[in-house]
Amino acid sequence: MFLIDMFNKKTIMPDAQTALRGREDAIPTAATHFVSGHPLKGPYPEGMEKILLGMGCFWGAERLLWNKPGVYVTAAGYSGGMTPNPTYQETTTGLTGHTEVVLVVYDPEVVPLSSLLKTFFEEHDPTQGMRQGNDIGTTYRSAIYVYDDAQLKEAKAARDAFQAALKRSGHTGKITTEIAKAGPLYFAEDYHQQYLAKNPVGYCALRGTGVSCPIGA
Repeated sequence: MFLIDMFNKKTIMPDAQTALRGREDAIPTAATHFVSGHPLKGPYPEGMEKILLGMGCFWGAERLLWNKPGVYVTAAGYSGGMTPNPTYQETTTGLTGHTEVVLVVYDPEVVPLSSLLKTFFEEHDPTQGMRQGNDIGTTYRSAIYVYDDAQLKEAKAARDAFQAALKRSGHTGKITTEIAKAGPLYFAEDYHQQYLAKNPVGYCALRGTGVSCPIGA
């Protein structure tokens, strides 16, 4: 029963009473991007926009996104939960409510949001609920956290378009991607930042459905 209880705890969102308390001070992290040298926390150039994308384990997702032309900087982090300034070990218990996300700071004149959303929906399976493949828990749920109403509208439209594409392909899954206004972002520890640039043969669990998302380019 212990293993079953642990599994259930990791896949059920905590509430205010069960969430871990966290801490006031931010967890130390890198100052600059390991690949580009750009500042992780800004300041960012004028005209840049940002979005948070959760596609399961943030290692592979971050590499996918930092390689897109027009993306100024990416960073691994935790968002969507209740515990302030959580550690990685705390998030994996399922008791912080956070999911692993990638902060994407991008130039919309070079890479429109539609292109980022197309990549998002095609490169992971957004129908799996609190998991991605063998990675199980609230920290691996699919999520899009936006910073304005225009992004919110576009993200929901992209979800609906991809749901229709899944149905046409014969895929019976329902998209479970959480789409909401962004709350606090807590930057992950230094060793998580650009992990696959530092460890090129490291773990990457990204697996799409094989269905094309009919938006963007």
